[in-house]
Formats: sequence, structure tokens, C-alpha cells
Amino acid sequence: MPLRAKVASSVSRTAAALSRAAGRGDGSVIGGWIGLKIDPELLAHLSAGRAIALISGTNGKTTTTRLAAAAVGVLGRVATNSFGANMPTGHTSALAKAGSTPYAVLEVDEHYLAQVIEATDPHVVALLNLSRDQLDRAKEVAMMAQLWRAALIRHPDVRIIANADDPMVVWAATPPATHDQRITAPHVTWFSAGQRWHDDSWVCPECGSTIQRSGDQWWCTGCPLRRPDPQWTVDDQGVVDPTGAWYKVKLQLPGKVNVGNAATALAVAAEFGVRPFDAVPRLGDVTSVAGRYAQVVRDGRTVRLLLAKNPASWLEAFDMADEAPTLLSINARDPDGLDTSWLFDVDFAPLRGRQVLITGDRAYDLAVRLEVNDVPFQYVRSFDDAVRAVPPGRLEVIANYTAFQDIRAELDRVN
Repeated sequence: MPLRAKVASSVSRTAAALSRAAGRGDGSVIGGWIGLKIDPELLAHLSAGRAIALISGTNGKTTTTRLAAAAVGVLGRVATNSFGANMPTGHTSALAKAGSTPYAVLEVDEHYLAQVIEATDPHVVALLNLSRDQLDRAKEVAMMAQLWRAALIRHPDVRIIANADDPMVVWAATPPATHDQRITAPHVTWFSAGQRWHDDSWVCPECGSTIQRSGDQWWCTGCPLRRPDPQWTVDDQGVVDPTGAWYKVKLQLPGKVNVGNAATALAVAAEFGVRPFDAVPRLGDVTSVAGRYAQVVRDGRTVRLLLAKNPASWLEAFDMADEAPTLLSINARDPDGLDTSWLFDVDFAPLRGRQVLITGDRAYDLAVRLEVNDVPFQYVRSFDDAVRAVPPGRLEVIANYTAFQDIRAELDRVN
């Protein structure tokens, strides 16, 4: 690297280490921020010479990145932003900290994907899904799909792993000249992990007509846009690769959605030449992802932490959670988005019949929503009060971003 980049990289590592030593966080943002101030091209310099995978989407990208890094690790050391700092500052810090590695697997905030593709010249980009998220400051879903599509058109040689079940992703991953989605677009590998959340993809992004669905299939009623045939698929127990071979996937992470994340990770690793047979055992070693799914024993209660930040992810969280006492915590700080109206897009009916507790800065907004859904609940002022309010045994905790971090801090599980 140029001398300026070497200095910037060294300062980035030092700043991150000082942040960790001072207990101010894991340093995954401040290190990159300072490094980029010294050399605005630092991310590009650090990316040079590495085979890089970028993973982006509204939901599941942190978990998929962790699984993909484990799978690619079959080949050698992998740089990754394992704590979820998914903007260029986080990518810069992660690459600087890792030093020289042949591979990198990076989670990318969907808003920054175009910028990070330009800086890193990735070997492969995985597109997971697109749904509404933080509506007070995030772009509308179709606009995000347009930005992705424009970025990929500018980089036609990038390999793409894309979700065949999401019309927005299919449209974004397909060049404009490829009108018939029954024909696989060049450089695109499709995976199918199932998609239960459909409320952001009823209108075709190509022509504005209605999207129709039947079983696993979907199609536009006004143009040729339709679900492509996936090369990677999942069932309840495992993953089927493009050759038709089936692999049993044993994860320590809960929920069918994580089997889908595992399939995506295997597809990403395959682009680097990793055989699923070699990668599958490594997926089972992943137990917690930046605190997500962590289980902690507290005063005779086994507490499991689940992060849910938008309607689609809350739907999946209910699927992961056991039928046990459940604490819901909602904040509306800047990282969460200030608008909580999305709560009315979530069906809380699956919580009926269990003990439900609520807390957080916007617990009363949540209370109104639960009343509408006829879900009885109990308000508690803090996480400690919730622990005392439930009998010994399991306590499921579902929280949005800053509420999740607050509870992690109370459990002394900060990064």
C-alpha cells in the first residue's frame, strides 16, 4: 500500500484498540472513521489483493455474514466485520484489524452497497431481501431496489447470489435486457429459502402491475418478471446444492430462517471454490452472532436474546421463540428509527397464551398494539423486573436494536 495508507491503517488499528481498552465499544467504527480521515481511499487500498464477498439485505445479513465467513474459512484466514458495523467505517476497521488475509466476507448496509462495491471490487455479492425498515430515514423499498440494480449494472462482472423468492431482489439482480426471468441471468446464482413476509412486494418494480403468488411461485401480471428457478434450496433439515446433492445442516442457531441463511452462506462459499461437504460442519460451530441468539442464565432463568427491528424480522422472531414467558422491548432512538407505526404491521397473535411482558422507551406504543391484537401483557420498568416477574425456566427476549443493546449491557454481554 502507499505510505499514507499504511499510516492510516496503523492509526486505525491503534484507535480501535484504545476504544476497546477504554471500554467505549469494540472500536469497529472509530478505527475506520479515523483511518478514512487520514486516507479517504483506505478501504480501496485495504481491499486490493483480497477476494471479497459482500452480503446485503434488510434482514439476516449479520447472521449470514458470520456463517459465510465460517464457510469460506475452509480455505484460510477471513477478514470480516463480525460485530455488525456494516458501513464503510466498519469495513475499513475490520480489514485494517485483520491484516493481510486472502479473503474477506463483509456485511453491508443496503444503503451503502453501491459505494462499497465501488471501493472493494468484490468477487461476489449476496442479495438477501428487501423490506421496509426505519421509514423515517430509510429509502422506500422500490427505490432501494433501483439503487442496487444501477450499481450492479455498472459492475457486470460481479458474481451475484440472489434470493429468488423476493421480487424486489430478483428485479435488482437482473440486467434490464433479461426480460424473461425463466432464463437465468448471467453471473447470477439463485437461492430459495422461503419468504413469509410479502407485504412489501405486491407491486411489480418493472411495470407497476400486481404480483401474484401460488405456493412457492410468484409472477407479475403485466410483464415477464417472475420467480427464477433456484439452484440452491432448503428444507426443514438441510440444503440442496445446484447438483441436486442434499446436505444435512445442524445449526446451533434457531429457526428455519437460519437454515436459509446457511444455504446462502454455502452458495457464497461455493463461489470461492469451497465444497458444501467441507463447509457444512463449520456452520454448526456458530453459536451467537453479535449477541443474537445468546443464552444466559440469570437468577434461575435461561434468557435467550433475539433481535427484531422491523415487521419482517419480528415475524421470524416469533417463529424462533419457544412458547415460554416472553419479554418485548421497544425503543425509538436514532439507530432504531424514530417512527414506531410499523408495529401495526406486525401480527402479535402468535404470542397469545403465553406470559408477555413489555418494556423499553416506547413500551406504551407496544401496549396499544398488543391491546388491538388481544394479547394480554404486563408492563415492567426494567429487564431485572422482567426476570423477577417470570418463574424459573426459559425467558425469551425479543427487542429492537438499542433495546437489545441495553439488555446486553445489563447482562454484561457487551462486545
